[in-house]
Amino acid sequence: MASKGWFNLEAVGNAVPETAFFEGDSAFKFLGLSRTTRLYGFVGCLVVGFVLSILGSALLFLGQLTTFALLYGFGTLISLIGTGFLIGFFKQVKLMFKPVRVLATIVFLLSIGLIFVGAFVLHSGILCLIFVVIEYLAYTWYTLSYIPYARSAVLKFVGMG
Repeated sequence: MASKGWFNLEAVGNAVPETAFFEGDSAFKFLGLSRTTRLYGFVGCLVVGFVLSILGSALLFLGQLTTFALLYGFGTLISLIGTGFLIGFFKQVKLMFKPVRVLATIVFLLSIGLIFVGAFVLHSGILCLIFVVIEYLAYTWYTLSYIPYARSAVLKFVGMG
């Protein structure tokens, strides 16, 4: 007997519409990944990425910049790869560089690189922390671009809109 619930997307067959989260089927046909498997890939990457980022962040406050940068950077990239399981990796890259979110994408990716510069070249925990904050702000702004009117609402909330 098939299990019921949200995670068993195969059981409902065509009743689940192909939404924006599942538009990237062509990127997975050669792997034969089902929607459910892709969802598990997303959640798995999200959890692993989050854990690595948290561990890295703890090490930043302990002054271990090299280990922080490696764990935090890989955690962020693994989390980003996880969203590729939902919409397809190539489609994700295309969406990231659409005009509505290209600036947020560039700042986000640049801040990841600057975290490595701050840790390996400049050996500055303060700069690493600043780049982490910039990364979170850029990623938040990037994410809000996918939600209709979310950016406008945030700007109004902070008194800039």
